[in-house]
Order: sequence, then C-alpha cells, then structure tokens
Amino acid sequence: MKLLEYEAKEILKEAGIPVPKGILIRAGDDACAGAAQVGDLVVVKAQVDVGGRGKAGGILMADSSTVQDTADRLLSSCIKDVPVHAVLIEERIAIEHEYYLSISIDRSSGSPLILFTASGGVEIEEVARTNPEAIRRSTVHPLLSDVPGYTIRYLLNGAPKELGPVINRLYQVFRSRDALLAEINPLVTTPAGVYAADAKIIVDDNALARQGISENRDLTDRERKAEEHGFSFVELDGSIGVIGNGAGLTMATVDLITVLGGRPANFLDVGGGADRVRVAHAVRLLGSMPGVSVIIVNLLGGITRCDEVAAGIIEAGVSQQVIVRLAGTNEEEGRSMLNKHGYRMLDTMEEAVAAAVEVAR
Repeated sequence: MKLLEYEAKEILKEAGIPVPKGILIRAGDDACAGAAQVGDLVVVKAQVDVGGRGKAGGILMADSSTVQDTADRLLSSCIKDVPVHAVLIEERIAIEHEYYLSISIDRSSGSPLILFTASGGVEIEEVARTNPEAIRRSTVHPLLSDVPGYTIRYLLNGAPKELGPVINRLYQVFRSRDALLAEINPLVTTPAGVYAADAKIIVDDNALARQGISENRDLTDRERKAEEHGFSFVELDGSIGVIGNGAGLTMATVDLITVLGGRPANFLDVGGGADRVRVAHAVRLLGSMPGVSVIIVNLLGGITRCDEVAAGIIEAGVSQQVIVRLAGTNEEEGRSMLNKHGYRMLDTMEEAVAAAVEVAR
C-alpha cells in the first residue's frame, strides 16, 4: 500500500530526515489558521494516492491571502478521478538543487537497491531514458543494519556530503517499515539545509497489520471496478492500454512499450483461466480510460483458451483499436474469430507492442 505524502513525511521526520514545516487540513476554513503556523508563502498539496498529481493540478502555490481559496478549490476537486479529502499546507522552501533518492528491492539479488541521481524533481524513468549514466545504483546486503560508508561515497559522487546521513536514515526506514519502496523526490538542498520536499513509501500489504497501518486509499471508479473483478490493476499516465495474464508477462509488455518509446496507460493482469466475460470487462475498463488510443491484449493460452479471449474482445466492442497477441490453447480458433471481425492479431509480443506504439504515435 502506498502511503499518502503526509504519512510518509511523518515517518521520515521520526527517522531524523528533515521535512518542510506543514499541516494537514480537511476543510478550507482551517487553511488560514494552518498557514499561520507554516509561513506566509506556502504550497498546497492534494493528498491523493495518484502519480503525477502536480501535472494534474494537485499542487498549487499560495500565500496567506489566497490559501483558503486555494485549499477550497483543491478540496472540492478530483485529481485523476480521485476525490481530494485532505490537503497538506507546507512552507515554501528556497530550493538550490534537487536530487532523487530511492530504495527498493532488487529482485535478481533479493537485496535492497539504492538509486541516487543529481537529476531530481522529475520521474526517474525519464532520467533513465534520457540520461541513464546520471543514475548511481548500489545494492546493500539485507543483513546489514547500515549502508556502508564506501557505498554512500560512491552514490554521492561529489554531491554534498550532507546528503549522506539521509541515505542511511532512509535505509533504516525501508528496513523497519517493511517497505517495498522508500523514495524522496526531490531531496533538496536549501540555504537552511537538506529537506525531503516530497516522499513516497509503499509498504508490503502483508506487513500492514504489524506496522499498525490501515488501508487509506481512495479508489477511482476504474480501480474499484478492477477490484470487483479481481484484476491486478495499476493506472499509469500513458496512452497504450495493456492487458496480460500473469504479472510477469504483463510487466514485460509494459516494459517493452517503454523501451520502444511508447507510454503505457496501465498494468492489468486478468489472471489465469480468464473467460470471455472477464476479458470483456477488462477491455471495457481500459476503453473507459481517457487518453487511451490503443489497447494491446497479450495473453498466453494454457488454462486460458484463446477462443474465449477472442470472444471477450469482440463482445467488449470498444472504440479504440485492439491489437492482439495470443498463443496456446485454441489459438487458431481465436485467430479465425478475430480476423472475421477485423481485429489485428500478430504472432509475437514484439510485433504486437511495436504495432501498438505506432498507433499511439
């Protein structure tokens, strides 16, 4: 579960990582009193569980004379279809430089993986695509309670040494909170010192009870529908809808779209044994997403029958072009059905993804 920003910052503050002064409010009438505790120049941030909230209008600048109107505006809005129930009013800090710092799990080694770059303030995927050599990465043996000094020096590579303690403290947070991801973006330097200007922590769902954390997500209508149908669904910000069966195949499809220069709109795993009804629900769900211009269905038929998948795609009848790659049980029957109704079915995942990226362009 992804914690909201204010929750993540409370955890960082407890760990000794400086965060800007801020106060959480749930009603616009409390904004002026809240700002009085923070400062004259503030940032008003919607507390919603979505990515890219800044670009979606969820982070606004204000001062003491406009903070109530700004808070009211956000509290009466939705950010990417998620209603805003609370906003964080935070002091506006004088940023000198922005860095990126995260700790996640390196699946190949089973160890914590630290990423650090001086190109903070933007999505790490964009940095990896445009300037991969700018990212320093290092794994830490999972039995170590601290990040070794030589690892911190390697990661900083000339960045201010004041950032070193933050790396170690974030590692402590990652270990103690059973996190899947602990991220500070941006980690900033200011004339007053180092601050975590934004923070993201994702806690392993299996550890929520042990951590004393309750489920806090405000689901969008699409997330709610996906949950009802038992889909594994994550909404992203691209234009290519993705349906697969199995987390590995679905993630590989998402990754290949990115490698070929496209932008995935989601991750949707229909699971094994999906019948026509389940597939139709999945296709309609992606067809309802604004900005989705093409949908790729990439399924392997085992207990899942390709003719059932084809029937579900046809039954969904969405307006977007649907590009299909099916392989396995009843593949020829599925191909015949799709061809009859004018759908594109390609032989390999690479061909299907390339075709979807071309359509999206």
